Amino acid sequence: MNVSWPGLVTEAAGASTKILDEGAGRDWSHRASGLDWTCRDTLDHVALGVVGYAGLLIARSSDRYITLFASLDPQAAIRECLEGVEIAAAILASAVRDADDQTRAWHPWGHSDGPGFAAMGVVELLVHTSDIARGLGLDWRPPEHLCAPVVRRLFPEAPSGHDPADTLLWCTGRATLPGHDRRSGWQWDGTVR
Repeated sequence: MNVSWPGLVTEAAGASTKILDEGAGRDWSHRASGLDWTCRDTLDHVALGVVGYAGLLIARSSDRYITLFASLDPQAAIRECLEGVEIAAAILASAVRDADDQTRAWHPWGHSDGPGFAAMGVVELLVHTSDIARGLGLDWRPPEHLCAPVVRRLFPEAPSGHDPADTLLWCTGRATLPGHDRRSGWQWDGTVR
């Protein structure tokens, strides 16, 4: 299956910011579901992670995180922060588009390529949006068509035959699947296959 990984990143950002915009007026000091962070802190983590994946891919680091950290303005309104998340996704999408097939970079969960870092960014966007949405009392599920390629790319051990959104949430320790307990520890496999 041919996947447009840069498009997947920007589409995930659009889906995430759309639902979070609906909760912009709610109390973002509440804890994100299942996390020790507030909803606002989790949003900052998303922006940091997505820009960080772009930086790793651009720098082609072979053994460490890069030294660039990007964060959202702590004084900015939520709607302005959502713009920052979309910018972060556009930076990652651009880095993925610019990377050739031989580009590799370090990540603690497996040295990866452009599609791998794109998939990591989509996981950050979709899973943490789910965490934030639940923390804000919003009803939202990650779109199945965005989850399926990410599960295939990063979670080769994932059980088959289940809804892709449910499977992604199970892979990241946020849900159960029929016949599978909720995972207490997890990580993806970013290695190139």
